[in-house]
Amino acid sequence: MLATGDSGAVRCPRGSTGFSLLELMVALAIAGLILALAVPASTTLYDNIRYRQAVRDAVTLFASARHLALDTGRRQDVVVDPEARTLTLDGRTHALPAGVGLTVHAARELSGGREGVIRFYPEGGASGGGIDIETRGGGGVKVVVDWLTGGVEQERYAASQ
Repeated sequence: MLATGDSGAVRCPRGSTGFSLLELMVALAIAGLILALAVPASTTLYDNIRYRQAVRDAVTLFASARHLALDTGRRQDVVVDPEARTLTLDGRTHALPAGVGLTVHAARELSGGREGVIRFYPEGGASGGGIDIETRGGGGVKVVVDWLTGGVEQERYAASQ
Protein backbone atom coordinates (compact mmCIF):
# COMPACT_ATOMS: atom_id res chain seq x y z
CA MET A 1 0.00 0.00 0.00
CA LEU A 2 1.26 3.46 -0.85
CA ALA A 3 1.63 6.07 1.81
CA THR A 4 1.91 9.84 1.60
CA GLY A 5 4.48 11.75 3.53
CA ASP A 6 4.28 15.22 5.11
CA SER A 7 5.14 16.86 1.76
CA GLY A 8 2.33 15.05 -0.03
CA ALA A 9 4.77 12.91 -2.10
CA VAL A 10 3.90 9.28 -2.67
CA ARG A 11 6.28 6.78 -1.11
CA CYS A 12 6.53 3.14 -2.04
CA PRO A 13 7.07 0.49 0.61
CA ARG A 14 10.46 -1.21 0.70
CA GLY A 15 11.13 -3.86 -1.98
CA SER A 16 8.64 -2.54 -4.57
CA THR A 17 10.51 0.42 -6.07
CA GLY A 18 10.59 -0.75 -9.74
CA PHE A 19 11.10 -3.64 -12.12
CA SER A 20 13.61 -6.35 -11.42
CA LEU A 21 16.27 -7.25 -13.95
CA LEU A 22 14.51 -10.57 -14.56
CA GLU A 23 11.21 -8.85 -15.41
CA LEU A 24 13.00 -6.53 -17.81
CA MET A 25 14.76 -9.46 -19.50
CA VAL A 26 11.46 -11.35 -19.92
CA ALA A 27 9.80 -8.26 -21.45
CA LEU A 28 12.71 -7.79 -23.88
CA ALA A 29 12.65 -11.48 -24.82
CA ILE A 30 8.93 -11.28 -25.61
CA ALA A 31 9.47 -8.14 -27.70
CA GLY A 32 12.33 -9.89 -29.53
CA LEU A 33 10.12 -12.90 -30.33
CA ILE A 34 7.38 -10.65 -31.67
CA LEU A 35 9.88 -8.83 -33.91
CA ALA A 36 11.42 -12.11 -35.07
CA LEU A 37 7.99 -13.23 -36.26
CA ALA A 38 6.79 -9.88 -37.62
CA VAL A 39 9.78 -8.87 -39.76
CA PRO A 40 9.77 -11.90 -42.12
CA ALA A 41 5.99 -11.71 -42.42
CA SER A 42 6.14 -8.03 -43.32
CA THR A 43 8.88 -8.68 -45.90
CA THR A 44 6.72 -11.33 -47.55
CA LEU A 45 3.74 -8.99 -47.45
CA TYR A 46 5.81 -6.20 -49.03
CA ASP A 47 7.03 -8.51 -51.83
CA ASN A 48 3.45 -9.63 -52.46
CA ILE A 49 2.25 -6.03 -52.68
CA ARG A 50 5.03 -5.15 -55.16
CA TYR A 51 4.20 -8.22 -57.27
CA ARG A 52 0.49 -7.38 -57.40
CA GLN A 53 1.30 -3.79 -58.33
CA ALA A 54 3.57 -5.02 -61.14
CA VAL A 55 0.69 -7.09 -62.56
CA ARG A 56 -1.71 -4.13 -62.33
CA ASP A 57 0.83 -1.85 -64.02
CA ALA A 58 1.38 -4.29 -66.89
CA VAL A 59 -2.35 -4.76 -67.51
CA THR A 60 -2.87 -0.99 -67.37
CA LEU A 61 0.01 -0.38 -69.79
CA PHE A 62 -1.37 -2.83 -72.36
CA ALA A 63 -4.87 -1.38 -72.02
CA SER A 64 -3.43 2.14 -72.41
CA ALA A 65 -1.63 1.10 -75.59
CA ARG A 66 -4.88 -0.26 -77.01
CA HIS A 67 -6.81 2.91 -76.18
CA LEU A 68 -4.00 5.10 -77.49
CA ALA A 69 -4.04 3.23 -80.82
CA LEU A 70 -7.81 3.64 -81.08
CA ASP A 71 -7.70 7.34 -80.13
CA THR A 72 -4.77 8.43 -82.29
CA GLY A 73 -5.41 6.20 -85.30
CA ARG A 74 -1.77 5.01 -85.18
CA ARG A 75 -0.38 1.65 -84.17
CA GLN A 76 1.20 1.46 -80.72
CA ASP A 77 4.00 -0.89 -79.76
CA VAL A 78 4.69 -2.16 -76.26
CA VAL A 79 8.32 -3.27 -76.10
CA VAL A 80 8.97 -5.91 -73.43
CA ASP A 81 12.54 -6.57 -72.27
CA PRO A 82 12.53 -9.67 -70.04
CA GLU A 83 16.16 -9.35 -68.97
CA ALA A 84 15.82 -5.75 -67.82
CA ARG A 85 12.23 -6.44 -66.64
CA THR A 86 10.89 -3.37 -68.45
CA LEU A 87 7.82 -2.48 -70.50
CA THR A 88 8.05 0.52 -72.83
CA LEU A 89 5.18 2.38 -74.47
CA ASP A 90 5.52 5.62 -76.43
CA GLY A 91 9.01 6.32 -75.05
CA ARG A 92 8.01 5.80 -71.42
CA THR A 93 9.58 2.84 -69.67
CA HIS A 94 8.08 1.04 -66.70
CA ALA A 95 10.39 -1.25 -64.72
CA LEU A 96 9.10 -4.23 -62.79
CA PRO A 97 10.53 -4.70 -59.27
CA ALA A 98 13.46 -6.98 -58.48
CA GLY A 99 12.47 -10.53 -57.64
CA VAL A 100 9.72 -10.60 -60.25
CA GLY A 101 10.33 -12.78 -63.31
CA LEU A 102 9.18 -11.71 -66.77
CA THR A 103 8.68 -13.78 -69.92
CA VAL A 104 7.31 -12.42 -73.20
CA HIS A 105 5.29 -14.22 -75.88
CA ALA A 106 5.15 -12.08 -79.01
CA ALA A 107 5.05 -12.35 -82.78
CA ARG A 108 8.48 -13.26 -84.16
CA GLU A 109 8.04 -10.85 -87.08
CA LEU A 110 7.85 -7.84 -84.75
CA SER A 111 10.34 -8.90 -82.11
CA GLY A 112 14.06 -8.65 -82.32
CA GLY A 113 16.83 -9.95 -80.13
CA ARG A 114 15.91 -10.29 -76.51
CA GLU A 115 12.95 -7.92 -76.68
CA GLY A 116 9.40 -8.79 -77.61
CA VAL A 117 6.93 -6.38 -79.20
CA ILE A 118 3.18 -6.49 -78.80
CA ARG A 119 1.51 -4.18 -81.31
CA PHE A 120 -1.93 -2.62 -81.03
CA TYR A 121 -3.64 -1.50 -84.24
CA PRO A 122 -6.00 1.47 -84.70
CA GLU A 123 -8.77 -0.86 -85.90
CA GLY A 124 -8.86 -2.45 -82.44
CA GLY A 125 -6.87 -5.62 -83.05
CA ALA A 126 -3.38 -6.51 -81.90
CA SER A 127 -0.47 -8.73 -82.84
CA GLY A 128 -1.43 -10.97 -79.94
CA GLY A 129 0.83 -12.54 -77.38
CA GLY A 130 1.37 -11.66 -73.77
CA ILE A 131 3.68 -11.82 -70.82
CA ASP A 132 4.14 -14.06 -67.80
CA ILE A 133 4.92 -12.33 -64.51
CA GLU A 134 6.31 -14.80 -61.98
CA THR A 135 6.84 -14.68 -58.24
CA ARG A 136 9.91 -16.04 -56.51
CA GLY A 137 7.97 -19.21 -55.73
CA GLY A 138 7.31 -19.91 -59.41
CA GLY A 139 3.59 -19.14 -59.55
CA GLY A 140 2.36 -16.12 -61.38
CA VAL A 141 0.01 -14.40 -63.75
CA LYS A 142 -0.31 -14.58 -67.53
CA VAL A 143 -1.30 -11.28 -69.12
CA VAL A 144 -2.77 -12.22 -72.50
CA VAL A 145 -3.47 -9.85 -75.41
CA ASP A 146 -6.14 -11.16 -77.78
CA TRP A 147 -5.09 -10.70 -81.41
CA LEU A 148 -8.62 -10.19 -82.75
CA THR A 149 -10.05 -7.70 -80.28
CA GLY A 150 -6.88 -6.34 -78.66
CA GLY A 151 -8.46 -7.09 -75.30
CA VAL A 152 -6.21 -7.63 -72.30
CA GLU A 153 -6.92 -10.41 -69.80
CA GLN A 154 -5.04 -11.98 -66.95
CA GLU A 155 -5.08 -15.48 -65.53
CA ARG A 156 -3.27 -17.04 -62.62
CA TYR A 157 -1.13 -20.13 -62.84
CA ALA A 158 0.44 -22.23 -60.12
CA ALA A 159 4.09 -23.18 -59.80
CA SER A 160 4.95 -26.30 -61.82
CA GLN A 161 5.94 -29.24 -59.69
